[in-house]
Amino acid sequence: MTKKLFAEFFGTFWLVFGGCGSAIFASQIAPASTGQMGILLVGVALAFGLTVLTMAYAVGHISGGHFNPAVSFGLFAGGRFSAKELVPYIVAQCVGAIAAAGALSFINGGVGDGSAGSFATNFYESAVYFGKSYSMQQAFMTEFLLTCFFLIIIMGATDKFANGKFAGIAIGLGLTLIHLISIPITNTSVNPARSLSQAVFVGGQAMSQLWLFWVAPILGAIVGGAIYKFLLQRTDEEVANA
Repeated sequence: MTKKLFAEFFGTFWLVFGGCGSAIFASQIAPASTGQMGILLVGVALAFGLTVLTMAYAVGHISGGHFNPAVSFGLFAGGRFSAKELVPYIVAQCVGAIAAAGALSFINGGVGDGSAGSFATNFYESAVYFGKSYSMQQAFMTEFLLTCFFLIIIMGATDKFANGKFAGIAIGLGLTLIHLISIPITNTSVNPARSLSQAVFVGGQAMSQLWLFWVAPILGAIVGGAIYKFLLQRTDEEVANA
């Protein structure tokens, strides 16, 4: 169990450090006057996907590669994870995420001005990108649906009847797509630990809105896990008779 928890700690650390770090340091790395635009939305989305892809292969065989409390809840709902391991996993994930945010804060020399989206925080009802804001209800629906489908991707890619060698690629690219969709809406959570880690250091609005980025992803993950288990997952008999 200890090795599993360390795997979740390091995996979640890498997710936050790599994903949020790309948003903080590299999204607009060069001044606009140079004509360079940094990695912007596409680059940040790819960075988050790459963190999960790389850690899925690095430590996924040790802990299952959750790196996300919502994923742990979803796999539990889908019958793939034990209830007794749920709390220890979530604690390890949150500690890893907060440690990564602390490292980012140190390297960055602080967390910015605390405005919506600063230090890669999640948000709703704030026009951070493209001059458009999304309501609490729209943000909730976005986080719910995307986490729901993320769990379907995870459970399908890791099904015993699937080609497990490519599971990490499917999951990593799935997370990339999720960020491409939702960075302009909420700065993309689908991961309560990732949201917590940034909000702890920024405080203010980020903390007051944090509840949504726990409730919506966890509910979405539970629904996604249940959908796969009861509507999509095939039995040995079904496969044998196919």
